[in-house]
Amino acid sequence: MNMNRREFSFGAASAALVTSTLLGPLAQAQAAKPVAGRDYQLLDQRAPVEASAESVEVVELFSYMCHVCNVFEPTFNAWTKNLPGGVVVRRAPVPFLQNFEVMQRFYFALEAMNLIEKLHSRVFAAVHVERRNFSDAAKVADWVAAQGGDRTRFLEQFNSFTAATKVTRANQLTSAYRIEGVPALGVAGRFLVEGTARGLQIVDSLVADIKAGR
Repeated sequence: MNMNRREFSFGAASAALVTSTLLGPLAQAQAAKPVAGRDYQLLDQRAPVEASAESVEVVELFSYMCHVCNVFEPTFNAWTKNLPGGVVVRRAPVPFLQNFEVMQRFYFALEAMNLIEKLHSRVFAAVHVERRNFSDAAKVADWVAAQGGDRTRFLEQFNSFTAATKVTRANQLTSAYRIEGVPALGVAGRFLVEGTARGLQIVDSLVADIKAGR
């Protein structure tokens, strides 16, 4: 996988795939069976999963500070709206890039307040379009309040033991999947796929195989 922690770029070809739809020319690739080592990585040791044994977990590893994650977000979000039964999706903010712990706690506080659906894409826009400075908890809380959120409650969640625990788990998951760059997709604690439109097709194939017992 061509992911670099410092550059966070898959090159022009991969970036183009992120912005494409899952139809059109990419549909031709659906017939080709993904190959381990070329289309995805098979983990030597399984990463932890939170989903039940009856479900297949897909985790997006991302950073609000990553410009490729920002571009990928609409494609990933659309994909999550049409999941087959038995597939569970979650997100895990990674422990690198600027202000990583602030941004990790930012995400988990929004999650605790059930504001991901409303504000997740807005955070990306605030960082990459508006160039907001989210260097500390106060600046983040001010922004959340401006979006209609409860500033006091947000800070409580941001500074909570629960948020700290989830940050630790996200860091452990990043290590378990051996993430060096984002966006990336972990499947069932067993497979690692690049976060692109083509990558989502590969995830679909892997999920189908897992559900079929292959």
